[in-house]
Amino acid sequence: QVQVVESGGGWVQPGGSLRLSCTASGSDYHAIGWFRQAPGKEREGVSAIFMSDGSTFYGDSVMGRFTMSRDNVKNTFYLQMNSLRPEDTAVYYCAADTSPPVLFPLTQYEYDYWGQGTQVTVSS
Repeated sequence: QVQVVESGGGWVQPGGSLRLSCTASGSDYHAIGWFRQAPGKEREGVSAIFMSDGSTFYGDSVMGRFTMSRDNVKNTFYLQMNSLRPEDTAVYYCAADTSPPVLFPLTQYEYDYWGQGTQVTVSS
């Protein structure tokens, strides 16, 4: 079993930056993903990383603005969010995939352990 805990959400003005953190217990996962869900919308894949080789994946709406990274020693994963827009406002979730192969890393159904989420609000 994997426990996933997110932190780092908050309020920021448009154009600003935030860094989210995700700590995952243990090491029995093959991918970590970041997802977000805005009110009235479906959960959207934001970014993901493969544990095997560090490959990263990004959704079209965040490409070039968000960067995912990891600290293997701390079992912590980061989502650096720059040039934030009001449409980035959502609850952001971190999730772990323990069942290989990971075919669609930005699809929520790949993931079996989820954190509680952290709110990100972008407004002036």
